[in-house]
Amino acid sequence: MLIVVTGPPAAGKSSYIKAHARAADIVIDLDLMALAMAGPGADHHDHSDILMRVVHRARYAAIREATQHLDHVDVYLIQTLPSAKQRAEFKRLKARIVVIDPGRDIVMRRIEDMRQPGMKAVATKWYNAQCAQPRTAMPQASRDW
Repeated sequence: MLIVVTGPPAAGKSSYIKAHARAADIVIDLDLMALAMAGPGADHHDHSDILMRVVHRARYAAIREATQHLDHVDVYLIQTLPSAKQRAEFKRLKARIVVIDPGRDIVMRRIEDMRQPGMKAVATKWYNAQCAQPRTAMPQASRDW
């Protein structure tokens, strides 16, 4: 099964996966991939544009390959703000969507404490996108799309 974990930056998406995924599961987490591809001592969330370009391409390849094996393994995918096209693909794959959102105030405080300042704009975009959804599609603890 594909489990898509979504939510704003610093919401706890990686922590959710650590608590729920098993050793045999596949986890596709952009932050972990960037850290794995960066040199020793690299910051956990501040990477060069070139590294991120490489990581994004590796992530797309990992998603394509992992989704070919959903009958045999669970795949956890962190996707902060899925596009309409991605949501349609998740629906086609019968993914379970898990929304992690501890609330705007907590997220913004965590970003101030642990992340790059630019992540506030990403969090704001995430919250604005949630407000723009029709009432029947408001975020829940988890849902099927």
